[in-house]
Amino acid sequence: MYPHFQDAELENWHDFEVESRKEITSLLRGIGEKNQLIRMLIHGEADVCVTSILEVDEPHNTVYLDCSIDREQNKRILASRRLSFETTLDKVRILFAADRIEAATWQGNPAFKIAVPPTLIRLQRREYYRISTPVTNPVRVLIPLPDELGGNTTFPLADISCGGIAILDNKMMLGDAIGRNYADCRIDLPEIGQVATSLQIRNSLDLTLLNNKTNRRLGCEFVGISRGMLSYVQRYITKLERERNARIAGLI
Repeated sequence: MYPHFQDAELENWHDFEVESRKEITSLLRGIGEKNQLIRMLIHGEADVCVTSILEVDEPHNTVYLDCSIDREQNKRILASRRLSFETTLDKVRILFAADRIEAATWQGNPAFKIAVPPTLIRLQRREYYRISTPVTNPVRVLIPLPDELGGNTTFPLADISCGGIAILDNKMMLGDAIGRNYADCRIDLPEIGQVATSLQIRNSLDLTLLNNKTNRRLGCEFVGISRGMLSYVQRYITKLERERNARIAGLI
């Protein structure tokens, strides 16, 4: 249902899907009450309209949305077969879709209406909160590679969450590794301990720097990580958060 939201976080979108009608209407109401702007994307076109939720009419299974000020764009929206919506609520990304949109009026003004979506995606749940790891004296992960690729090799981390890590592979040692699993990896978390887990490479991003050097950032998912190891990760994230908050407050 959601593959057209193209970004790395959505590879496992099923894990973030909300199916409870009560929770869906509550989230949509919250978006409307906080006047959060919503990106409305016409599927198959690079046509984006900014809208907002005017009302969630639960008894009639209807969500009223603001129109575009562009009449031609409104026509394209009404003619589209599928629409995608993206917004945030309390720093959480919310995504949903509609197969049909209709013209309506709300409090005497032109509006759109869609059915209450049967599901939506609520991303960045607290346990998947990502935090950048130190650039100086970086945290490193040891990945056992085949002998022909150099054997045990360490890579610096870029960020960490309870779902996985991002690593920097600037020497391109892992090649086209998306989907590959690496067993018996070790992450040394300062003042916390060593985390043992398998990693699966989920996405790759090459960035060209100003000096024309290329940085490769690989998103890795924890596979089969134990509860005890996960608690180490959570403690380390909490430690980084405290240090960052102290810096912001000027305490360190």
